[in-house]
Amino acid sequence: MNIPFHFIRDFFIKIILCKYGKGSTLLMNVEIRKGQNISIGVNSIVNARVLLDGRGGKLIIGNNVDIAQDTTIWTLSHDPHSDMHQDIGKDVIIENYVWIGANVTILPGITIKKGAVVGTGSIVTKDVLENEIVAGNPAKKIGMRKSKLKYTLNYKPWFR
Repeated sequence: MNIPFHFIRDFFIKIILCKYGKGSTLLMNVEIRKGQNISIGVNSIVNARVLLDGRGGKLIIGNNVDIAQDTTIWTLSHDPHSDMHQDIGKDVIIENYVWIGANVTILPGITIKKGAVVGTGSIVTKDVLENEIVAGNPAKKIGMRKSKLKYTLNYKPWFR
């Protein structure tokens, strides 16, 4: 996804992904693995150098979701107890109005509920509750979001 123009990049993204909602933006250098298992809702933003992994299950990203740069979202891992290094795949669900800070890692099987915020540099190993603010490694609750979540994201920088 190194195409510098949104309208051209969006053409290919619509072919690659299972669903790509109106008004959504994937910036340059987003890595997509098995796009037919990835759905993105309306008005969501996926910034540069984000990895979206659909190899181990479905990756569902809701509406008005903001995912900052250098984030990795995994649906596939390995069983550490397997003699054969067996794959383990689980769905990841990111609900509406979630804000994910830069350099976050989200592991397979995670659900991040509506309005949650994940702080920069966090590693999400457990589900995040609605409007919960989490941060750290592993990510833990540090507060609650008080926003009424009435915004619509609209970010389309020219050459990113």
